[in-house]
Amino acid sequence: MRPQVTLRRLEEMKAGHEPIVMVTAYDYPTARVAERAEVDMVLVGDSGAQVVLGYDSTVAVSIDEMLVLARAVRRGVRSAFVVCDLPFGSTEVSDEQAVATAVRFVREAGADAVKLEGGGEARLSRIRAIAAAGIAVVAHVGLTPQTAVALGGMRAQGRTADSAARFAREAVAVQEAGASVLVIEAVPAEVVDVVLPALDIPVIGIGAGRADGQVLVMHDLLGITEGKTAAFVKRFAAVGDEMAGGVAAYAAEVRSGVFPGAEHGYTANEAAVAAARDALATPATD
Repeated sequence: MRPQVTLRRLEEMKAGHEPIVMVTAYDYPTARVAERAEVDMVLVGDSGAQVVLGYDSTVAVSIDEMLVLARAVRRGVRSAFVVCDLPFGSTEVSDEQAVATAVRFVREAGADAVKLEGGGEARLSRIRAIAAAGIAVVAHVGLTPQTAVALGGMRAQGRTADSAARFAREAVAVQEAGASVLVIEAVPAEVVDVVLPALDIPVIGIGAGRADGQVLVMHDLLGITEGKTAAFVKRFAAVGDEMAGGVAAYAAEVRSGVFPGAEHGYTANEAAVAAARDALATPATD
């Protein structure tokens, strides 16, 4: 069995320039896929709101819904480092609320770390509080989907002087606040490269150059997601097409009478058949 991936192991990978592989998972089957592929980190992302729950955005998913997903993933992961997103609204009120939410994900779902988006003053306070409670924090800067409206929509960050400066300040600030790992999303590689030397913690990129590792949504990389995906997505399989094709073939055989065939059923001896027949022919008695 592969050794458990820990924060120390992630730090060793960064120091040794060994790329870190991170992928999302939202249920037991996708967790098992990630584990069998021997990825280093599994993120129970709030992207599950859209990917598996059908919401229009990540902000709609609740704590209880995320906990259901997280517990299922934890049951499927044995060695990868499991990170759980704290959903929108579960940390915004106060440091105390944020710590209480983080504790639930560790206690009830077995999270190895929790992830928070943003690097403003309020978010830095939340990171400090959660880290002080002994819970590892994965920070997330650049494009932050939970608050994308305030950033002008789902668009890359760090492409203007003001945006790049804000990103640089936030990246360093979350590290100083106590984050153990940093996810950078949708920031030009040239800007990320300027900031990386100032960061001692492992950095995971998504549309942000090579960094120390990469993360993608499981359903995006497998080609399950329908419609247009982000520019940073590469499809490594066409599982969605295979799934639809398989279900369509099943439906066609049911409608044509081909399925089920004799080989898909069970046999009974003559006595069993006779007993069933007799049971119907004999009136029931009290």
